[in-house]
Amino acid sequence: MVRLRGIRAQGRHGASPGETERPQEFLIDLEVAVEVEGDRLAGTADYRELARAARGAVEGDPVVLLETLAERVAAAVSGVERVLEVRATVHKPRAASSVDAEDVSATATWSAAT
Repeated sequence: MVRLRGIRAQGRHGASPGETERPQEFLIDLEVAVEVEGDRLAGTADYRELARAARGAVEGDPVVLLETLAERVAAAVSGVERVLEVRATVHKPRAASSVDAEDVSATATWSAAT
């Protein structure tokens, strides 16, 4: 299992007009099961590609629900070569402060087995 924590991305997601007008920061945590073939970089998933896929999903077209965004991230990361399973958690720091909470996040899982 490969873990990447705190991938930063800017997006315009949310239910209120202010959230879709101005970019806000999102943080992404990934847990990715990867196929490994030998002890060589070409034999596994590239961490940079995993982060790039996650960031691209957040920087794409706006969605209303954080849950939808987490599903989009998991699907995007699943497209990276040698990925077998993805657990993607998307954190929305600005939403947390608006409800006096430490964190607001949504998690989605994708698996090649399903």
